[in-house]
Amino acid sequence: MARSPFAPPTATPSSGQSVHIPPGGPVGGLRTTGTRGADSPERRTLVVGRGISVQGVVQDAERLVVEGTVEATMIAATELAITQGGVFKGEVEVEEAEIAGTIDGTLVARHALVVRSTGRVLGTARCRRLQVEDGGQITGRIEMLADHPGQQSALPVSSPAANKD
Repeated sequence: MARSPFAPPTATPSSGQSVHIPPGGPVGGLRTTGTRGADSPERRTLVVGRGISVQGVVQDAERLVVEGTVEATMIAATELAITQGGVFKGEVEVEEAEIAGTIDGTLVARHALVVRSTGRVLGTARCRRLQVEDGGQITGRIEMLADHPGQQSALPVSSPAANKD
């Protein structure tokens, strides 16, 4: 990912707030930034802050940073970052994902999935490249996406000790 999603937030929302994203766009408690131009490295970013709970569909966000809780049936974005303590429940399809919190559901990372040492992936994850730091947890099914359509393999999740010869 181009920049760290774990940089300190610019504002901290109050604890226990619940926010629903209406069809018209984001509301209080959510921070968004827009692009400055077609060649700008800054992306349209939606940050769901600590203590914020969002349910629904997120549209037109190129980068989603989850510090609180997001429950969604399908989100399409370029980047997903779940910070330590953040929770995502549902289905999401992105180019790249970095998980330091918890994702419970189905994740498709068309390029890379990085599970940090505090990260937990529960359910099904599909990705082209996978990196899991020591301490990162995956419970469920991992499917590696092939470079060519039609070539997809499912990998059972097992402990390294079971593979000793």
